[in-house]
Amino acid sequence: MIRFTTLSQEWRKLGGLASVACLLIGCAGVPPQQLRTARAAVNDAKASTPAQLAPVELDNAKQALARAELAFEDGEEEQIIKDLAYIAERKVAISISAANLEAAKRSAKQSGRDRDDARDAAYASAKQQLGKTQDALAEQQRKAERDADEAKRLAAEEKRRLEAAKKKGKAEVARVKKQLEKEQLARIAAEKKAAAAMASLAQIAKVKEEKRGVVITLSGSVLFATGQHKLLPIANSRLDSVAKALKDQGFTKIIVEGHTDSRGAPSTNEALSLKRAQGVRQHLISRGILKAKITAVGHGPRRPIAENKTTEGRANNRRVEIVVK
Repeated sequence: MIRFTTLSQEWRKLGGLASVACLLIGCAGVPPQQLRTARAAVNDAKASTPAQLAPVELDNAKQALARAELAFEDGEEEQIIKDLAYIAERKVAISISAANLEAAKRSAKQSGRDRDDARDAAYASAKQQLGKTQDALAEQQRKAERDADEAKRLAAEEKRRLEAAKKKGKAEVARVKKQLEKEQLARIAAEKKAAAAMASLAQIAKVKEEKRGVVITLSGSVLFATGQHKLLPIANSRLDSVAKALKDQGFTKIIVEGHTDSRGAPSTNEALSLKRAQGVRQHLISRGILKAKITAVGHGPRRPIAENKTTEGRANNRRVEIVVK
């Protein structure tokens, strides 16, 4: 008597066998449960009745499993892998049904006429089950094909989107590059303009760079009459040139410092130096220098740059310094 193997008996150990199969063949990642179930089903079928009674159907199941394994190794979408694994499962079921059918046929032949009715019933049942399984497999295969077509469509759409983004990115890079070139040319032009302004300024005043900033020194005798804080007519012209040069510098802060020699009372000299610095400040503001960026201080005789014992030294100490930061 040939023992019939049912589908539920063939899959009783699916969970454990799936883990063993993964260890034996090597996993590129964690395979879907559907794929592990298909592996176990094929392995069980190879050791049971389908191997002897339905080798062709079992071989079809093996090939279907191989396609599912290849999809998993190639990193296909999980739904496609599941669909292919499901097809492999159903083909295992077909091999089991075919084996049961063959077993029924052989059993019927061996049992004689008294088993004819049972044989026919078993054959009809197996044939019916086989038909249902084949129909389900055909529908699942059609679904897998539809899913594959949809995946291809989405991939093509994504490719078109990426190409459009790449093209847009190139255009943006070109725009930014052109803008940077334009800004660089503007900066070079501004630097040339500022350098020219400073060169022009150097012709009417002493200009030097110190830790506290660029210091523009104007002689007090050019700007003011002796003991006075009102600007002389020639001072207006000179300060106009200074204002023009400063507006081209992009400064952040300006300090106008008034200085005197040591002759006279210190308090008087300090007040005079402050009024002179304020006069220069007010003139620069009237020529477009921002009021908030310019301050005036008077140092009187406290910061001499020459000896006050000589006429020349005292003349050098009577000055206005414009510190640009």
